[in-house]
Amino acid sequence: MATFHFDFVGPERSLYSGEVESVQLPGTEGEMTVLAGHAPVLTSLRVGVIVVTERANSGKRIYVRGGFADIGPTGVTVLAERAAPIEELTPESLDRDIEAAELQRDATEDLQKREELNGQIVQLQETKNLLKL
Repeated sequence: MATFHFDFVGPERSLYSGEVESVQLPGTEGEMTVLAGHAPVLTSLRVGVIVVTERANSGKRIYVRGGFADIGPTGVTVLAERAAPIEELTPESLDRDIEAAELQRDATEDLQKREELNGQIVQLQETKNLLKL
């Protein structure tokens, strides 16, 4: 299978850089899988897990909380607001993220922002359940 370059940059560090066969992204418009030769797209990301397939039966999963993905035919770059390898996640860290989003939601009177934060809270809870944390 053809490969392409994938760079994943979190706020504190680079979490991945290398050649991959595919990347599955939690886009705000829905899940999307990127393969070599993909049409150019710029998309925002929601809370979820990015699945990186390096080669058949080998890859990584990375937790992401917001950000952007710049997709092109020869590569993908993800700039994340918050991110961590799945192995570094704990129930407590996800509970802190949920609590922070709830505090932001409760502190705003902007109805659109409240709805956005409600969506993030649901996505965080679903991610916690999906990862069985």
